[in-house]
Amino acid sequence: MFTRFAKRLVAMVALVVAVVISSPDRPLAADPDKLNIAIILSAGIDNAWDGTLIEALERIKAAKPHGLEITWKYTDPLWGDDAGDAMRLFAESGEYDIIWAHSTYSDQVKKLKDEFPEILFVVVGSGNEGFGGNQYWVYKRVHEPAYLLGHIAGKLSKSNKLGAVGTFPADDVNDEINAFFAGAKAANPKIERTVAFIESWYDPAKAGEYTSAQIATGADLIFQLTGNFKPCEEAKILCFGNFQDQHSFSPSTVLSSAVAQWDPDVLWVIDAWWAHKSEGKPYAGNTEKHWFSMKDGGATIAPYRDLEARLPADVRAEVEDLKAKILAGTFEVPIDVSDPKAD
Repeated sequence: MFTRFAKRLVAMVALVVAVVISSPDRPLAADPDKLNIAIILSAGIDNAWDGTLIEALERIKAAKPHGLEITWKYTDPLWGDDAGDAMRLFAESGEYDIIWAHSTYSDQVKKLKDEFPEILFVVVGSGNEGFGGNQYWVYKRVHEPAYLLGHIAGKLSKSNKLGAVGTFPADDVNDEINAFFAGAKAANPKIERTVAFIESWYDPAKAGEYTSAQIATGADLIFQLTGNFKPCEEAKILCFGNFQDQHSFSPSTVLSSAVAQWDPDVLWVIDAWWAHKSEGKPYAGNTEKHWFSMKDGGATIAPYRDLEARLPADVRAEVEDLKAKILAGTFEVPIDVSDPKAD
């Protein structure tokens, strides 16, 4: 008797489930139409590293991927426990879908990611750990446009001596400085290198001091990763900017820049969040470095603007040819992350 009753009960439940599933009037779970992002900044939006992220977000907001209305809130520069406290406040508020920590913050994310499994956490750049799960590790390399800038510098230098002034010796700083000099030496084997690091994300006085010292020892073009172009102006030499088109910072000296474009990185993260929320796919954050190349839209070289006349036509043509080969994948700029050394 009980067996027959159990079988009938199972059959009735199955019938009800089938009717519910097949009913055209059954309300479906709506796909998300809003995405709110909390951003932890490391240096402030006036800094190229942070400012280019916000520029990319503005472009993506206008494009409305998945039809999403995208909003965000960013902090003042925060590090250590202050950054971790801000992340917790954002997470506990329940208002944010993605917490984007725009530098080396995996120590802080590690303490929160499992407590808030529905939030997608992002860390960016070198010095992080890849935990996977709901932490995604965004990387950025601009070594390819840096190589093109080096080719220009190698062709234009009259002293055969070039300078580079960096922030810290780190994987994603070393790669672009080394690529710059590799491009320069490929164009002009006589090139000698001078390299300095200010050991700070922002120290205009020290950056100016080191740049002036390089110019005094004969460098006649400078790859400036620290944003102080005043010594180049005073010496009336050309400089190259970094991470954003910095021509407007010094129109008389900045010939071009290696430009970071975060658009494909942001879309990669948004797609992962969307798949989780709309399709139920588990978060699958990367445990190894992941970046988008020039051909993927992750970096580019800035236009020469009103300094284009300073660049001979044959050099422009060579750079365009190299750029086309990089974009086509027929020329690969090597990644060298060793600490750059002066000759």
